[in-house]
Amino acid sequence: MDRIRTPERGFTLVELMIVVAIAALLLRLALPSYNDSVRRGRRSDAADVVTGVMHAQERWRGLNPRYSDNLAALNQPTQSLGGYYSLALSAVSGAGYTLTATAVSGRSQASDSGCTTLTVTVANGNPTYAPAACWGRG
Repeated sequence: MDRIRTPERGFTLVELMIVVAIAALLLRLALPSYNDSVRRGRRSDAADVVTGVMHAQERWRGLNPRYSDNLAALNQPTQSLGGYYSLALSAVSGAGYTLTATAVSGRSQASDSGCTTLTVTVANGNPTYAPAACWGRG
């Protein structure tokens, strides 16, 4: 009895390699954009802790003649909750202060071009955010 041969089904190695090449190309194009979106989202890590420090500073200032130059005295962390930014106070006086959030070296935020250092300068109770584009305020 003669057997009828049915054509074999499946993919050839060449077809599979073409699919893998296309997938790699798409990944290479999409990954930088995805990473930028993740970094923009992680800036909220800095914004959250900065807001907490600003509130603590106003409470402190209500009881003292000047703002505090010590985050520990304010019962505030020196690093953001996600660990992406370190915090520092400077130019502290009775009228204002500067709070700087700096991306931690070795973490992905250190590659956040133009936004590795975020500052809030408070003068007479009015905050100024720099760079404004990094804070989503300008």
